[in-house]
Amino acid sequence: MAHKFFVTLPVRDLPKSMAFFTVLGFEFDPKITSDHSACMIVSEGAFVMLATEAFFGGFTKRELCDTRTHEEVLFAFSASSRSDVDAIVAKAVAHGGVSAGPPEDHGFMYDHGFYDLDGHGWNVVWTDPSAT
Repeated sequence: MAHKFFVTLPVRDLPKSMAFFTVLGFEFDPKITSDHSACMIVSEGAFVMLATEAFFGGFTKRELCDTRTHEEVLFAFSASSRSDVDAIVAKAVAHGGVSAGPPEDHGFMYDHGFYDLDGHGWNVVWTDPSAT
């Protein structure tokens, strides 16, 4: 059985975060979006729930991680080419994200990363289809 996968991320400003990820090419499911959270579609079975910090806090008894100073987790998603990797990171930086450093070229794989508006780390990865 295939499972659907959901990750929930706390965000400081939901409308700004939604605008940021829309610029990067992601869409949101309006049926699962409210003033407190938004369902970002990653693929047919993978979703990222962006939740206001106050709403997110209702799901845990732990203190939220300050992603401006601490690494929480690193997310990665694929791109269709090396140039798409660079274009997505450039869009992220142009819209308030921060580059995670220079791109890395491993021959069969190329990746580059950014931190979103809330400091969550994202890698954009292209893998040479002939190498898999």
